[in-house]
Amino acid sequence: MEEKYLKLVLKLAKKGSGYTNPNPLVGAVIVKDEKVIGKGYHQGYGLPHAEINALREAGKKANGATLHVNLEPCCFFGKTPPCTDAIIKAGIKKIVISMKDPNPKVSGRGINQLKRAGIKIKTGILEEEAKKLNESYVKYITQKIPFVTLKAAMSLDGKIATRNGKSKWITSKTARDFSHRSRFQYDGILAGIGTVLKDNPSLDYFPPGNFKKGIKKFTKIIVDGSAKIPLSANLFRKSKVILATTKMAPINKLEKLKKKGAEILVLGKDGKVNLLWLMKELGKRGISNLLIEGGGQVNESALRCKIVDKICFFIAPKIIGGESAKTPVEGEGIKNLKEAILIKGLEYQRIGEDILVEGYIKKSLELKV
Repeated sequence: MEEKYLKLVLKLAKKGSGYTNPNPLVGAVIVKDEKVIGKGYHQGYGLPHAEINALREAGKKANGATLHVNLEPCCFFGKTPPCTDAIIKAGIKKIVISMKDPNPKVSGRGINQLKRAGIKIKTGILEEEAKKLNESYVKYITQKIPFVTLKAAMSLDGKIATRNGKSKWITSKTARDFSHRSRFQYDGILAGIGTVLKDNPSLDYFPPGNFKKGIKKFTKIIVDGSAKIPLSANLFRKSKVILATTKMAPINKLEKLKKKGAEILVLGKDGKVNLLWLMKELGKRGISNLLIEGGGQVNESALRCKIVDKICFFIAPKIIGGESAKTPVEGEGIKNLKEAILIKGLEYQRIGEDILVEGYIKKSLELKV
């Protein structure tokens, strides 16, 4: 029965996707006499946590009940008061928790406080599912840099454009719409100047049906070592823009970009942006998960710098061919197969006419908390 209720908890938690960052996705279900008397989820950063919403729904019935939650309740004052105090006050007698909170401010302290109050604690049920749900939170809260997903769309023979650079459209409209909707779950999207000059994209997301204005924060990050980006670029509409550049960028151009509302980060001297520095800067700005939708050069740089955690490759049932046709990952490539980047935990799904392949870079597969 506990697993049954925790599956409902995880389902509820997902409803907050895209709204809670850099906070985790959390759901809560309160059960008494084998009946659900309260449920809730964390609806947005700065809003009441899942446990509070569930307790409000349960009311006085929460006394003597069992709380099911996918993450250890918080025990410190942040944007909201600690959930542990509210749980104890409500008279909850038992809590079933999928995983401990990796946040150093909590990390077992919440559980210990609840135990001292006489509440029975059970942990570890659906733990792997809970870790995967909050994979970006786990990395961000422990390393202070974003969880990075690299996305690419290519033909069956691994081409992202024809030999003369034509790329519209390799994948189906269904896959493209799916991709635009999926951007919503991220704090930011990163692209290289090559993509901006070639396609002039807006880099916007499609809001979901339950879109809540004023909660979602989204940043566009452009890697542009010489500040070649046009002031008329479509991406300057709506969301915040960060331009990651180098000392090679003309000062007068940077001043004009600032007037457009762009934040300038100078992270290199030789025309190449240091992506490791960039990740640290994005982490300082509360960007907990990041989507890379760059061309072959940006993708290669990101993989070489080992900042990528997850890959999402759309494969279209088309063969383009051409030795000079662009591929998703450019650069010099490797000399020996032993140097190849290994992908683990592969999953596949059909999106329209295309296949979406998702997996994790080997270094990031095991999330230790």
